[in-house]
Amino acid sequence: MMEVIPVLDLKSGIAVSGQSGKRDTYTPLKTVYSTSSDPVMISNSLRQNGARRIYVADLDMIEKKGSNLDVAQKINLFLPVILDCGVRNLETFKFALKFAYKIIVATETLESVEELDKICEKFPASRLVVSVDIKKGKLYAPKLDLTLEEFKDKLIKLNLPEIILLDISQVGTYKGFNKDLIEKFIDLKTSLILGGGITPEDKEKLNTQGIKKVLIGSALHNGQIHL
Repeated sequence: MMEVIPVLDLKSGIAVSGQSGKRDTYTPLKTVYSTSSDPVMISNSLRQNGARRIYVADLDMIEKKGSNLDVAQKINLFLPVILDCGVRNLETFKFALKFAYKIIVATETLESVEELDKICEKFPASRLVVSVDIKKGKLYAPKLDLTLEEFKDKLIKLNLPEIILLDISQVGTYKGFNKDLIEKFIDLKTSLILGGGITPEDKEKLNTQGIKKVLIGSALHNGQIHL
């Protein structure tokens, strides 16, 4: 059975949607799960419709323009939150732990591989998820001097239970998941959570390939994919 993990992007206190990670163009989210863009209402509706947990991205925290952590914390009271809030190092990871049950360490914001090692040494693997962010087929990690292959080797050594493989270029495009990325990470498939442009057709194919967890945003909120 494949787990569909709903995606909720937060900006200025509301849920928003957009394409390909172009955050300055994001607009209030329209979803079949609520008549408003209120993230708490949407999350509660998702829970009532079968969601077991939710991926929340605090875009303001990621861009250092504010915070939606209070909203994430409210959602986490009734639906476990996997939170991306722009973790950069051990200190910011530790701070984020009080707001969600799992904290994402994303290559987009991570300061160094050494900081990832510190996090993994100090906290149980059950509290973190590494997000491998991809743009145009390459590792999106402005502060890491690593190739995608080198970072994958690092993840194999860390042996984490959950790893997000997020193709930012495909987000909100309905173009389907990048098949080449799956091939590159197939030896980590039991840990993978795939995200970025996943279609109903993709969902079935991924299931047969042994991928059991997916992040779904646009296709879930417009009713194309169901929980």
